[in-house]
Amino acid sequence: MRVLVLGATGWLGRHTAEHLHARPGVQVLRAGRAPGPAAPAASGPAPDPTVDLTVDLAAADPAGLAALLADLGPDAVVNCAGAVGGDALHLTGANARGPAVLCAALRAAVPGARLVHLGSAAEYGPGEPGHPLAEDHPTRPVGLYGAAKLAGTLAVTGSGLDAVVLRVFNPAGPGAPPFSLPGRLAAELRRAGGVVRVGDLSAYRDFVDPRDVAAAATAAALAPGPLPGVLNIAGGRARPVRDVAEGLARAAAFRGRIDEKGDGSARSAAVAWQQADVSAAAGALGWRPRRTLEESLADLWTAGAGAAP
Repeated sequence: MRVLVLGATGWLGRHTAEHLHARPGVQVLRAGRAPGPAAPAASGPAPDPTVDLTVDLAAADPAGLAALLADLGPDAVVNCAGAVGGDALHLTGANARGPAVLCAALRAAVPGARLVHLGSAAEYGPGEPGHPLAEDHPTRPVGLYGAAKLAGTLAVTGSGLDAVVLRVFNPAGPGAPPFSLPGRLAAELRRAGGVVRVGDLSAYRDFVDPRDVAAAATAAALAPGPLPGVLNIAGGRARPVRDVAEGLARAAAFRGRIDEKGDGSARSAAVAWQQADVSAAAGALGWRPRRTLEESLADLWTAGAGAAP
């Protein structure tokens, strides 16, 4: 089976390509915005280096992408490409236009291929404490990022393709990039003196390990028969963001102080509580999160042990 992973040089894309590569009988085709091989997501075998493609969905021409897809002939496409920061053009190009272009190209070239697209919990907006968000919950994004991700989801679910959107909640684990809260906190702890300054950490989020996300994407790509249009992928538990800072501090044996009077994210401040109902993913994919937040944070710290301070 041939699976094309778009965004394979990014955090979740690297984990997904590695997870797929470990499955017998699966050939992984990797594509990213920048040329060159994707680095391994964690310890273990690197993704198959035999195919390395440059694809930028935000700028891609639908006809040109269709020609490339017809050439490759994938049985499934996993779209991990996207953007979490940048200006309005970048956010909407990567998260809204990109999935729409991909769907148009797939319809023209390989309409029978399974499409797995990574969405975001930001599409939901604020949750109500004590009430996990199921896939049929109204979507009320509070900012441009969530709105752009929702537009991408609607492009996929309305495409008529054999497609599923995995609505990923808050990833935390090895390889976390510096623009993510866990990655930024880990970097701060590595160069910290006695104080690490962060924003308010009182909000509640549902954290999921990137390796568990990769397992869900793999299961969705390889699953026989049709799947629901949207599936939540999360840890299934609301945790205060402070748990991430304290968990990383324990892993780092940090004896200093975490100061919450620094600058925080306005987007995060607008959403005080989120928790996912992950029962639909369990039923459709046989998937459940395997790793605890504590395990994910310990592995994040250990994986970056050789990083420069």
